[in-house]
Amino acid sequence: MIAIYHNPRCRKSRETLEILKERNEDITIIKYLETPPTKEKLSEIINLLSISPSDLVRKNEAIWKENFKTKSLTNEELIEVMINNPELIERPIVLKNNKAVIGRPPEKVLEIL
Repeated sequence: MIAIYHNPRCRKSRETLEILKERNEDITIIKYLETPPTKEKLSEIINLLSISPSDLVRKNEAIWKENFKTKSLTNEELIEVMINNPELIERPIVLKNNKAVIGRPPEKVLEIL
């Protein structure tokens, strides 16, 4: 089973989902803007990606620049910011068998299939 944290309005997210569909994978689509991950789930994803929370933040978003860019936030605080502002979470994130990858570029998803 594969899970994709998906934003249908994002081209990279749509392209990544298409790659998964072409491979006839059993896919759970999580529209994370509507259903943000829990603090525990987002922490788990960050660990699976082997990155720091700041590496998962979309720093070009206006909400980041206007509200958080100049603040010194702990990892815990960054996770809270992403949960409360899911548009700041980099996308798409694909999970399979305790592995995770960000679909940028979309072909990167092939690494865990």
